[in-house]
Amino acid sequence: MFALTIAGAQAVATIPDTCLTPAAPSPVPIPYPNMATTAAADPGGIVEKVLISAAPALNQMTKILLSNGDQGGTAGGGVVSHMIMGEVAFVNGSMKVMIGGKPGVRLSCMTMHNKENTTGLVVSPSQTTVMLMS
Repeated sequence: MFALTIAGAQAVATIPDTCLTPAAPSPVPIPYPNMATTAAADPGGIVEKVLISAAPALNQMTKILLSNGDQGGTAGGGVVSHMIMGEVAFVNGSMKVMIGGKPGVRLSCMTMHNKENTTGLVVSPSQTTVMLMS
C-alpha cells in the first residue's frame, strides 16, 4: 500500500463517532461521521528528514490533531472520549519498513478517531509513487 505523507491522505471512521448531542430534556447519543486529513498532522510528529514525493513522511507515532464531522455533539462530546474534533492516532504500521525509527504508515492502516472514541482506517492516499509492501 502507498506510504503516507502530509500531502493530504484521508482517514475515515468505519464505526460512527457517537457523541452526546443537545436535546431536551437531556443529551442524546447520536452517531456522526468522522474524518481526518494527514495535512493536519502534528508538526512535531512528522518525519522531516524522509521525503516522499517532496512531502515529509509519517510513522505510527504521528498524530493528526484535528478530526471533523462530529461538531454537533457539543453536549459532552464523544461517549468514550468526551471530546469533539479530537485527534486521530495510527493503530498499526508496516512490520518491515521503519520511518524515523518507527513503523511507517500507509493506505489502509487502522486509526483511532476523536481521541479513541471510534475506529477507522486510511481510505485515500497522499501520494501514489512509493509503496510499503509489508
